[in-house]
Amino acid sequence: MLDFVGHEEDRIETMRILRNPDVSAALDGPLPSRAPLEFHTRLPGYAPTPLIDVPQLACALNVRRVWVKDESHRLGLPAFKILGASWAIYRALEELSGDSIGPWDTLEELKERLARLLPLTLVAATDGNHGRAVARMARLLGIGARIFVPSNMAAARMEAIASEGAEVIVVNGTYDAAVDRSAEEADERHLVISDTSWPGYEAVPRWVIEGYSTIFWEIDDELARREERGPDLVVVQIGVGAFAAAIIRHYRAPGLSPRPGILGVEPTSAACMLASVEAGRIVSVPGPHTSIMAGLNCSTPSLLAWPIVSGGIDAFVAIEDEWARRAMRSLAGAGVVAGETGAAGLGGLLGLLHGDEQRRARQLLGINEETRVLLFNSEGATDPDSYAQIMALADDNC
Repeated sequence: MLDFVGHEEDRIETMRILRNPDVSAALDGPLPSRAPLEFHTRLPGYAPTPLIDVPQLACALNVRRVWVKDESHRLGLPAFKILGASWAIYRALEELSGDSIGPWDTLEELKERLARLLPLTLVAATDGNHGRAVARMARLLGIGARIFVPSNMAAARMEAIASEGAEVIVVNGTYDAAVDRSAEEADERHLVISDTSWPGYEAVPRWVIEGYSTIFWEIDDELARREERGPDLVVVQIGVGAFAAAIIRHYRAPGLSPRPGILGVEPTSAACMLASVEAGRIVSVPGPHTSIMAGLNCSTPSLLAWPIVSGGIDAFVAIEDEWARRAMRSLAGAGVVAGETGAAGLGGLLGLLHGDEQRRARQLLGINEETRVLLFNSEGATDPDSYAQIMALADDNC
């Protein structure tokens, strides 16, 4: 474990970085299927999200390319989560129907075919984006939604979920407490759609991971169109690990060339994946989890994601909130609106490649002037008041 310390005026920001001793060159199995992408193209408003070349960031980081896959507008919502939620809901309803939904071309046709399953309520726990995605799909399909949220969730995020017609229930506790509470709802009329897993509950979270594959197929297709080779370094923000697992399934598939390095980023107060890899087993990081990177405030890795992430990421870094703020402002300067969680990946990279310790970080990650970096803006400004405050603060060091 290395501790990098950088100075900013009278503040000291400490980062923890862990090289993964058990990383594998490739995972077993083929590339993920394009079936989720084919499903998503049939949803209203589907379009590939932008893959933005940001030369000013490449210059600042002294690398060849920085691409940002901008998920701040995905199927009418300000985050990528709708991809995993929609595919998982579809697969869960298909299973509930006994695989007898039948062919359909439009969402209205799908809604008609699902009517015989009603009444039905979709249940989820969330720190914001996943719950809103579940609620949106429930509304589109004419199904009820009940969403459990932690007590410290920003009011704007709660209101966004409620605006989808969902019942929002505040749990007196953390995101993990909301997960526990949502699991208690499961019965024949309440279908739990979680992006984390626990013993006996793995099918739905697996479908969530599958749903995220659309992002990477879009990237591959766009880079092929530009006649560009793939990234050398992929940076991913980690909560319970579902999105990171999707990245690893794609970029660690056998035979993939070039094989990029993968860096995982977490808040220092909720670095549950880093702590688990360090321990060699799943461990929980006690709260309070108060990072502004709300989507990453998770104390325990997903049981399903754990073996994929622990074997697929080259290094982990845990950062303080100030690096996320810097990243948000840097992305805004490039015309990209990123929320706190959305900017976390860039925040990790800015922290590592800043100050006197950056030479060690570059060596650790194999970063040089020819490196092509792929980042993900996983959400837009989901808390507008917070975003405005952060943008209003000058940061001469960005």
